[in-house]
Amino acid sequence: MPPAPDSRSDDEVLAATDVTVLLRYGLTQDAFRTALFGDGAVAGAVTLDRLGVLPRSLVFVAEIVRAGGLAYAAELPEPLPDPEPAAVLRDWLTEAARTATSPEAEALAARWLKAVAELIALRRTTPTPQNPGELPD
Repeated sequence: MPPAPDSRSDDEVLAATDVTVLLRYGLTQDAFRTALFGDGAVAGAVTLDRLGVLPRSLVFVAEIVRAGGLAYAAELPEPLPDPEPAAVLRDWLTEAARTATSPEAEALAARWLKAVAELIALRRTTPTPQNPGELPD
């Protein structure tokens, strides 16, 4: 019998999620919207939280998307203060701008960014259980 595969935490699984693909389809097709705002938002939060992004920075970018559009936000020289998370976010914004051509899709993208920011804030304020099956008090 082959050995059991190494177990991975939910964080590791979600960090490997292709957020770009979820944005591509979730902003333009109703069938993928739940995945975008579910696993996609959590994956985005895990990824950006690991890179140290502050929720307020992401909310600011969401407001830029709402006011100026995805293409404008994607072309910002520094959408986030640090280069590594800025590059990740720029990739997401660029793909979203390429596929989300309606005002409704751009508004959804702004909502998604705010959802990701909320999840980052929750990750930072909710204690992590010591044992995976244990819930915090």
